[in-house]
Amino acid sequence: MNSVLVTGANGFVGRRLCRYLLSRGRTVRGAFRRYSPDWVLCEPVAIGGVDGDTDWKTALEGVDTVIHLAARVHVMQESEADPLAAFRRVNVAGSAALARQAAVAGVRRLIYLSSIKVNGERTAGTPFRADDPPRPEDPYGQSKWEAELALKQIAAETGLELVIIRPVLIYGGGVKGNLQRLIGLIRRGLPLPLARVNNRRSLLSIRNLLDFLDCCIDHPTAAGEVFLLADGSDLSTPQLLRKLAGAMGLSVRLIPVPVGLLRFAGRLTGRSAVIERLTGDLQVDIEKNRELLGWLPVIDVDEALAAMVKDAPE
Repeated sequence: MNSVLVTGANGFVGRRLCRYLLSRGRTVRGAFRRYSPDWVLCEPVAIGGVDGDTDWKTALEGVDTVIHLAARVHVMQESEADPLAAFRRVNVAGSAALARQAAVAGVRRLIYLSSIKVNGERTAGTPFRADDPPRPEDPYGQSKWEAELALKQIAAETGLELVIIRPVLIYGGGVKGNLQRLIGLIRRGLPLPLARVNNRRSLLSIRNLLDFLDCCIDHPTAAGEVFLLADGSDLSTPQLLRKLAGAMGLSVRLIPVPVGLLRFAGRLTGRSAVIERLTGDLQVDIEKNRELLGWLPVIDVDEALAAMVKDAPE
């Protein structure tokens, strides 16, 4: 079995991925910023911060495959004076440095976890496909697109096999962010003004992500490809809320407020991005994954949401 290096191993995806790959019989090394004495999932390597000067030599020794998760992620409250420069330092320069050193170290394949934000922020009737022209709209999405370009160039020059995966919103037990907030609102029984929302959004269970990453380690036709990844069952926001509430044995109170009024309120309060995620469409087509890799989601959205709710903090 392949020896796998997982970068960003202490994150939400990374910790679960290390555990999953070990359960599949793989040899796993985890790279993260600082050594933690409670790290027991796999062989640890502390590499410090990720940028163009990071030394990956020790982490890459004897490794066949790298799964690159480490990144400066999208944040709602940006603190950097120049966000794009901050994203480029980690996501572009850091990823390129890793790829160059991986090629020198004899790594066969690098799997890069990008973002659906490379495609854009919303769809309009037609789901995103992997071969659509990229249209990133924010610094994070732009940096992920630039990282993809840099990695493709390095792969072409060195023969390093590159697999790019653009996931939609990832959810699962212990996830933070908007889904956790929605669960909290449902538990408190607060009325939500979303009954008139009739959107469609793709989601991605952490379980499906882990299985797809594992598939891409060995599959010969994955090399050189870009994949969009989701559960394959798109939901409207009211459907999502009802499924979450049902998994908790509760009901959700939805009030009919016009979507236009919600978006107007979002502009007034500076929360347009939040309202867009609750009311807008973002769908992806994952048929390529089945056709090229024979891969299908291993867990459906109802089971995955129920598992997430079970593990959510009270």
